[in-house]
Amino acid sequence: MILEIDWQGAQQVRNQVPEAVSIFILPPSREALLERLSGRGTDGADIIDRRMRDAVSEMSHYDEYGLIIINDDFDVALDELCGLVTAERARLTRVQREQTALLASLLAE
Repeated sequence: MILEIDWQGAQQVRNQVPEAVSIFILPPSREALLERLSGRGTDGADIIDRRMRDAVSEMSHYDEYGLIIINDDFDVALDELCGLVTAERARLTRVQREQTALLASLLAE
């Protein structure tokens, strides 16, 4: 399951599901974020200013996450995200929990 939530929601998830994997996606710079928000052409300057302030506040919590992706190039960031999901699916503790019967049958004498 993938949730796109703010830092408070992520904190609640981590408190209730300690094994949850948290990934924070950062822009490559404030300038790039401003350019992306402005480039949409859907919000006025006052809305963009508020969204930038909100984003900086949100980004200040990056160090509460287990993994970080810098979204400089979307395709690269997507590949990194897919790689992290793939690696997490192969984590020993997850495989042991989800493949108990298989592991037991492979190791049976």
